[in-house]
Amino acid sequence: MSRRLAILGAGGHGKVVADTALESGWDDLIFFDDGANAPRSVAGRTLAGGSDDLRASLDGFTAVVVAIGHNRTRLAKTRELMAAGATVATLIHPRGYVARDVRIGPGTVVLAGAVVQPGSSIGAAVIVNTGATVDHDCALGDGVHVCPGANVAGCVSVGECAWLGIGCSVRQTLTIGADSVVGGGAAVVAAVVNGATVVGVPARQINEG
Repeated sequence: MSRRLAILGAGGHGKVVADTALESGWDDLIFFDDGANAPRSVAGRTLAGGSDDLRASLDGFTAVVVAIGHNRTRLAKTRELMAAGATVATLIHPRGYVARDVRIGPGTVVLAGAVVQPGSSIGAAVIVNTGATVDHDCALGDGVHVCPGANVAGCVSVGECAWLGIGCSVRQTLTIGADSVVGGGAAVVAAVVNGATVVGVPARQINEG
């Protein structure tokens, strides 16, 4: 029996999520996108409409996943689809690693080369991107994005919709606040408050938070 997956988001991240889905055994992918300039097709598959069209056709899909890079939008769309009765998929690339006791929420994707170690919990609509690592006993809130090559040491708590930029590192036992942004390549050695943007080595806050 065909397993039909609806993917909301037809940009670059949508392509990566689609590849992960195919590698994970999904065999029928349909794209949706709300963007006015969305392409007519993605990865050889025709765009079927926007999120309203998706909600109207949920019965035709085994599951859905939101492949939108913006954290708050991805989380909001995931929650909307769950409220509408959709089954929201969790995708783990076969060349990623997630320890057996890790708890993962709906709509989360763990991409190729990523590692999530024992004792960790990952919320809904999280992206653990290509080659990122999340060490033992971390807690990632809903809507977090751990960008490619980012490294999160053990016992770190990351608040809802935080963005950990490409190639950054976070020292063990820290708290990273909700809606915060860690710049690419930053080395975080102290707690980050809600809404803060931190950059550099060591990371320093550059906004009011």
